[in-house]
Amino acid sequence: MARPREFDEEAVLDIAGEQFWTKGYAGTSMDAIAGATGLGKGSLYGAFGGKHQLFLQIFDAYCARITDAVAKGLIGPDDGAYARLCAHIRAAAGEIAADTRHHGCFLAKGAAELSERDPDVTVRSRRALERIAAVLAEDIRAAQRHGDLDRGADADQLATLVLAVLRGIEALGKAGMDAGRLESVAETAISLLPRAGKASETDSAGR
Repeated sequence: MARPREFDEEAVLDIAGEQFWTKGYAGTSMDAIAGATGLGKGSLYGAFGGKHQLFLQIFDAYCARITDAVAKGLIGPDDGAYARLCAHIRAAAGEIAADTRHHGCFLAKGAAELSERDPDVTVRSRRALERIAAVLAEDIRAAQRHGDLDRGADADQLATLVLAVLRGIEALGKAGMDAGRLESVAETAISLLPRAGKASETDSAGR
């Protein structure tokens, strides 16, 4: 019979995730993780496999959290869809602006470092972004049904555009651009959304 593990697995994953997040994949060793967690490398390998398997487990969990958070914020009745979309864009810009450590998004950092040479990360990154785009598109369709956005606009293309703007704001924030300019980009993106003739929500909704 296998012996029960004598450590908090979630706590270890949190500590290892912080190592990968701050130092990158290449800059993180199993020795460093062992030192940070106080575990022997044998325990780490036994519980999580090697460095790559450990990274993918942490990366998968992060991608699931952010896609679930986006869905939670955007799924709802049609009459609030436009307001939710605006709030989402503003909140994303605000969070990036508040990230004075330039910690950034683990999904973006992992993809930037590894996607060229690690197909596992490429697949996971694309899948997470496609899920986010799908949730954005469904919210846009809800706003179109309610008459807040132009029904003639392609919801999938518009969702991809919104996602690209938010990823761009993330990159600008990582480069140290000031909060005012990041929030201005978000407001410009909102102002360019294709409004329908009837607007049940004002552009200041959610401020």
